[in-house]
Amino acid sequence: MQAPRPETVKRYLKQPLVRLSTISWRDLMMVLLPILAVTTVLGWLTVKLIRPAPPDRVVLLAGPADGSFHTTAQRYAKIIGTHGIRVEVKETDGSVENLQRLLDPAQTVDVGFVQTGLADDDQAPGLVSLGTIYVQPIMVFYRGEQRIDRLTQLKGKRIAIGPDGSGTAVVANKMLAENGMDKKSAKLLELDSDDAIAALLARKIDAVFVTGEQLRGRKVRELVKKPGIRMMSFHQADGYQRRLQFLARLVAPEGSFDLGRNLPPHDIQLFGTPVELIAREGLHPAISDLLIAAAREVHGKAGMYRKAGEFPSPIEHDIPISEEAKRYYTSGAPFLYKRLPFWLASLVDRIAIVLLPLLIVVVPATRMVAPLYQWRMRSRIYRWYGALMTLERAMLANPDQAERSELIRQLEGIEDSVNDLQLPLAFADQQYVLREHIAMVRSRINAVPA
Repeated sequence: MQAPRPETVKRYLKQPLVRLSTISWRDLMMVLLPILAVTTVLGWLTVKLIRPAPPDRVVLLAGPADGSFHTTAQRYAKIIGTHGIRVEVKETDGSVENLQRLLDPAQTVDVGFVQTGLADDDQAPGLVSLGTIYVQPIMVFYRGEQRIDRLTQLKGKRIAIGPDGSGTAVVANKMLAENGMDKKSAKLLELDSDDAIAALLARKIDAVFVTGEQLRGRKVRELVKKPGIRMMSFHQADGYQRRLQFLARLVAPEGSFDLGRNLPPHDIQLFGTPVELIAREGLHPAISDLLIAAAREVHGKAGMYRKAGEFPSPIEHDIPISEEAKRYYTSGAPFLYKRLPFWLASLVDRIAIVLLPLLIVVVPATRMVAPLYQWRMRSRIYRWYGALMTLERAMLANPDQAERSELIRQLEGIEDSVNDLQLPLAFADQQYVLREHIAMVRSRINAVPA
């Protein structure tokens, strides 16, 4: 074989792409492909299983169109809408229907207002609470000059307790049952608030249960100003709280309805049912944060029955508080959502969640690339060392002439294969050493007498 001329060698060394021959791209890809495959699968699983993008639409179950639930829901929708999320407010009959629809998997709903005392954790699987947003007062108005401060004083009377299935009716029946009262001991009428109040003013009934959802502050003040109409103050307030633990104790201070006329003329002991934001377990964490933030804006100020900053609160009642809500109440909104627009924070958040596990896998994996690549290159040389050692042992076993000729033929085959090896320049020294060892074995074979 003619040796290359010196000029050819110089040109070869000056070629800018000659350094590419120091890498075996085929072997490098054989090392990288498994790492890339694992990274791709991990990225896909991360996107699928960890956190999807927040929805652009949320269905919120409110209450009757003229009730406080519905008004509150509209305020939530306006606040959350500034972040690009459309809140679809659904009109319902109130807490009971809201709870039923949240429990029904066939219903396309996300969250709703539900007063406590309607269900416990065993009766509401798959639901979580985002916190108590306020306490809804339960009021009993009655007609008469005689002061009434116990429900048992209404035995035999005509009492409106709210429509069948309404939250008001559920709570009223529980309170009456604790006093040993039912349809046999009093005439219980299932009237809605407007009809019930009209009947009370018309002297057709004697008392009515209403909630703050049905009767707003202005209507309450108007009602207590009516001649002969009074609001019951529960003398057994402490006893009710022990018996019905979902009830919250409230006080309407003297003169709080009308200072000039001093209405009410004394402090009135009331009860209230905490109202919670109840959601399905699959609610996106970002939407949960937006709902609680909206609740803080709407309910965080002082009111007739609440202090400033008292609500919303992570007080657990019938249904457990969600983990996302606990995190929000403890540390607030995530850093990104405080500093960036909602859509951008959501995008960055999801990208970070995808990249973090990938980095955990990719960074250590890249450190293995070089050792694996070197092992692959050296394995091409080491396999021929194994064949060469086997051949040398066979030669030391005093072979006959035919066996010796076969061994020489095998040695020549090994030498041809080694000469044909395509190795990067970084491993050329090992290839040359192997060729020297082949020559050494040949010399030992030739030294053995035939």
